[in-house]
Amino acid sequence: MQKTRYELDPYNRLVINASGDESDLPEFRQVLDGRFRTDENNELSYHVKAPLPEDANIPNQVRLKGIWSLSDDHDLTITLDKSARETFGDKITLQGEILDADKNTLLFAVTTVTKENKGSIYVLQLSGSWKTDENNRLTFHVIKKDGASDILTMSGAWDIGDNNQLVYQYKKSDLITKETQTHTLIFKGNWDINDKACLSYVLSGDTDSVFAFKTGVGIFKEDYIRYEAEIGLVSRADPVERVITLSGRWYLKKDVGLVFAVQYGNERTGAIVFGADAKLTDNDTVSFALKNYAENRDMGVELELSHDILEGDGQLFLRVLASKREQAIYAGAAWRW
Repeated sequence: MQKTRYELDPYNRLVINASGDESDLPEFRQVLDGRFRTDENNELSYHVKAPLPEDANIPNQVRLKGIWSLSDDHDLTITLDKSARETFGDKITLQGEILDADKNTLLFAVTTVTKENKGSIYVLQLSGSWKTDENNRLTFHVIKKDGASDILTMSGAWDIGDNNQLVYQYKKSDLITKETQTHTLIFKGNWDINDKACLSYVLSGDTDSVFAFKTGVGIFKEDYIRYEAEIGLVSRADPVERVITLSGRWYLKKDVGLVFAVQYGNERTGAIVFGADAKLTDNDTVSFALKNYAENRDMGVELELSHDILEGDGQLFLRVLASKREQAIYAGAAWRW
């Protein structure tokens, strides 16, 4: 009895190989005109569009279950479950590009051709959350129906754009034109600091999408905060070094605390909030011992700010601080001045 085997052609179309073996002979191969789709559980299926012969034993929809991953060339790959390997092989790799990265989604543009041999693109969406791995690489965790996650790992190094935003770029050859193109992903989020040796980039407060980078100890100055991080890549023996310098300004906000304002472009400003124990110095400055805002935990970071940069609520705080003489007072939501 002849065994049917499914394959993928160079244009991301499903092909029936009626011989049961890998073959390039046209009499054994039939291209199924259709498109891949993902459902709400991030499961993949191929939907056949073209009319099929009445005697063809081919379903209109072929479901594919397995483990998602990302190839070194940034193609979307699914390693198939054991039950599907007899007819599909070990894995299916969809060629295309990562189109966009939202707070809880990854959009992947699949390149194909129509029956008239014209280039065409459609989009697959995977839902999940963005995180970092132990090597400070960017990863996307695809949520499965059983609650488990498959991990897509970006094989390259990220960088910081002109507007303090996290940026990831990679190069690859276009499937149709064969020209090398540069693809750029800009992650829209806000920087946050909860520890002196960890800098986080939060995509949204209402999701688990947070890039928590392991870093060296941060440097805190009047007009910037600087961290250094290393990105470990499989393609390199030595890690890629990144210096993250966030330019901004400090101010005190009543009933909130000590705030560092970061500009993200298009007049959008983000706030990194700290608690702090404050006291006056002999140098006409204020010394702040920074604290984790959520936990009121000492961060082991000292910051000195001159009086003249503390405007508005800061001037009120200075008057209260001066009235306490040598005593330090807490700047934060737990104490109102």
